[in-house]
Amino acid sequence: MEAPIPLVRRLQDALDSLGQSLQLPQVAVVGGQSSGKSSVLENLVGRDFLPRGSGIVTRTPLILQLLHSTAEYGEFSHCKGKKFTDFNQIRMEIEAETCRLTGSNKGICSAPIVLQIHSPHVLNLTLVDLPGMTKVPVEDQPADIEYQIRDIIMQYICNENCLILAVVPANTDLPNSDALKLAKDVDPQGLRTFGVITKLDLMDEGTDAKEILENRFLPLRRGGGICVGYVGVVNRCQKDIDGKKDLQAALESERTFFLSHPAYRHLADRAGTPYLQQILHQQLTNHVWERLPALRSRLQALHEDAEELSQSGADDPAGRIQTFIQLVQRLGNDFGKGIEGRGNRVDTSHLSGGAKINRIFHERLPQECLKMKSDEIKLRQEIRCAIRNIRGIRTGMFTPDSAFETVVKKKISRLKEPCLQFVDMVSQELMTTARQCTSQLNSFPKLRERTENIITAAIHTHESRCREQVTLLIDIQLAYMNTKHDDFIISHYTHNANKKSAAQVTGSQGGASPAHLTVIRKGWLTIRNIGIMRGGARKYWFVLSAESLSWFKDEKETEKKFMLPLDNLRLKDVEKGFMSSKCAFAIFSTESRTVYKDYQSLELACNSQAELDSWKASLLRAGVFPENVAENGHKDLTDPQLERQVETLFSLVDSYMNIIYKTIKDLMPKTIMHLLINSVKEFIRSELLVQLCAPGDCALLMDKSPEESRRWQEVQPKQAALQEALRIIAEIDTFMRAPPPTAPGDSSWMQTTPHAAHT
Repeated sequence: MEAPIPLVRRLQDALDSLGQSLQLPQVAVVGGQSSGKSSVLENLVGRDFLPRGSGIVTRTPLILQLLHSTAEYGEFSHCKGKKFTDFNQIRMEIEAETCRLTGSNKGICSAPIVLQIHSPHVLNLTLVDLPGMTKVPVEDQPADIEYQIRDIIMQYICNENCLILAVVPANTDLPNSDALKLAKDVDPQGLRTFGVITKLDLMDEGTDAKEILENRFLPLRRGGGICVGYVGVVNRCQKDIDGKKDLQAALESERTFFLSHPAYRHLADRAGTPYLQQILHQQLTNHVWERLPALRSRLQALHEDAEELSQSGADDPAGRIQTFIQLVQRLGNDFGKGIEGRGNRVDTSHLSGGAKINRIFHERLPQECLKMKSDEIKLRQEIRCAIRNIRGIRTGMFTPDSAFETVVKKKISRLKEPCLQFVDMVSQELMTTARQCTSQLNSFPKLRERTENIITAAIHTHESRCREQVTLLIDIQLAYMNTKHDDFIISHYTHNANKKSAAQVTGSQGGASPAHLTVIRKGWLTIRNIGIMRGGARKYWFVLSAESLSWFKDEKETEKKFMLPLDNLRLKDVEKGFMSSKCAFAIFSTESRTVYKDYQSLELACNSQAELDSWKASLLRAGVFPENVAENGHKDLTDPQLERQVETLFSLVDSYMNIIYKTIKDLMPKTIMHLLINSVKEFIRSELLVQLCAPGDCALLMDKSPEESRRWQEVQPKQAALQEALRIIAEIDTFMRAPPPTAPGDSSWMQTTPHAAHT
């Protein structure tokens, strides 16, 4: 079973032909100039192969794929098939390719050089050697060279699949490290970062990096069985490089340094190049495991898109017809899901489709009904005007039925316009949803245009039918006033009220029972002017109707204390009592008669001014007006009988309109749903395909747009690569089911030769 890292390398090879910037797990090596990056990489490979010199030597990203094998050679992606067994030639090829990509002016380029090194002395790794950070341009480098290098580094380390290996020399101040600063910007928790401390042998005498290597100073948290933190290494100095010191001898010197140094002796099993090699291999392997689900999802999405594009671009007649039918069927399904709320993609910022229609049905329509109902002042004015116009020159004794019918019909007629507007709003939302669904036909402009035209015409047709039915619903309500409706005020209301009015006019005192009038207001009030000998002020439960003011012992209304007729009564303010916070008003008779027992007025007290104002408004509705009120042009305040009739009709109209509003709120959504929404859905599901095929030129409708034709030509060669990539992902997934590799042993670094690769 191959380890995941070579599988990822094969995956990268498979995806090279796609031109996709698929983010695969790798280790980015970041550091400043002369930080020892090149020496660290050469120690890991066990060969001298990287260009060296002053200034910026690494001017392009070098993707270094280390592969454990029995043979030792290098191979570049830009000259596949050519094997370099001489590592000096590898160095020269890197220099030549760098000059080809960047020119000879020490400039930089973001295009990477990909180098595979097969060797028995390496572990499976993928490293990216990035240009060293600099601040001052040299020779004819661009003035913004610092920012160009930073941009290239950020392209790699911002990738969540990328581990960051920050190379920091020990003889510099760690908090000032540019490598750690960049890593901190993109990985603030240090979960993707581990550091390499170089040049430990060049520190000033009496100083050491013990606190850093123990991960106590600027700690990093990258782990996986152990917390890596920082790994110390000792590279060859320039004198060793110039003297061609053997790398194997350099590793022996490194081991001796850590074993003999008093500050690092206890860290010897967690330092050195062999340990770093194993840590990199282990951490990258673990990282592949961590990122595999995201990799698989991304590859699957790419594959599905390519499959869909490939199928939609079929040029044979049978394939075009099949694609045509599938697209139309999918459009019908998507339209239904958009209306019913079963779509795969749910917008979290705006309402659309069925949600908007639901809002029209159950928010906008009730709000419009409430708005029409809430204008009580205007309704009373209309009732008052209707009563007086119906009376004409006569003096009215009874409440005219025709006034009720006139006012109700006028209010019902006002419902027609908003109801038709709701039909228009639903129709527009259906068109919007249809346009969103037809956007998936952008690859076939002719098909999309004809589809939109047919659906729009169908929506207009069904909208017209729906408008006719809504108009009919309003006309039906206007045709007959059903005052026997179960929810309407009891039918003897008007009969008893008129009967009492007639008895009062003729002077009859017998046989007339009090009218069962609609209650205008109920609540607790305190009668303030009861004598002290009779118990003082008391609180009673008051009930105000259009004919009388009654009060009871409590709110259960089982024991009535008194009923005061409202004829010829007026209202006036009363000052607050001494040491009292209650607000008071008084009711008195304009005929100087007593209103309650032997009292000329009835003083009532409330708990607040707001409650007082509310009771005054309720008494005004019942025809009890303030004293010394002048006539209003539309309201005869001297005619309490008219005001009682107005209140009677107001209650009746309000009750009947509540029935109408309830009916409209119930029938409108049902009508629109049946005649418009369901009809359009059914048309798209069953008739759209027939109408599209009717002219007989279906093949012409499937002509692709120029952009789609280009995309289809591009996707053909990618199919095999994507299938291969998915197969490799399946192999990695199989490897994941095996137990993960163990952490490196404490003494593993002490082996004389580099470790063999894990297999």
